[in-house]
Amino acid sequence: MLLLAFVLLLISFRSLVIPATAVIFNLLSVAAAYGVVVALFQWGWAQSLLGFTSTHAVTSWLPLVMFVILFGLSMDYHVFILSRIRESYDRTGHTGQAVAHGIKVSAGVVTAAAVVMVFVFLTFATLSMVEFKEVGVGLAVAVLLDATIVRAGLLPATMKLLGRWNWYLPRWLGWLPQIST
Repeated sequence: MLLLAFVLLLISFRSLVIPATAVIFNLLSVAAAYGVVVALFQWGWAQSLLGFTSTHAVTSWLPLVMFVILFGLSMDYHVFILSRIRESYDRTGHTGQAVAHGIKVSAGVVTAAAVVMVFVFLTFATLSMVEFKEVGVGLAVAVLLDATIVRAGLLPATMKLLGRWNWYLPRWLGWLPQIST
């Protein structure tokens, strides 16, 4: 799944750096969610707040399900933001301006989508089965962290720091198709 995402982003944005950072940022969001789920449900933090008794284990299928859902959601947010940034970069040729414009244009939509998803997932936390609580809390925390810290903070900061290197494509990959929007 990671390799496929990398290849699709490589073809779409004609860059080696964009897909590499996308995969890293998506894995960062998933890892943070796993950490929260382990702390809350395996170690038993906030048992009384969430209304459950810890079994000191996480449901066996949860990591895979969370990974698939979160990778899809975060890739969706990432591609939406990057598309706006790339459009602006193609017009101006300045990465800093493109990042600022892309974030400004896409922030409202990404934030609104994330808020909706967080509240949808939090409804699972109100259910009685611990497995549903794990899924709901894990996904809600992951989407919240992904939309705020990763997409609104780390992505623009990294792109701004990397500058023109964001669009690096070695000559030997020049045969990749040029996809225009």
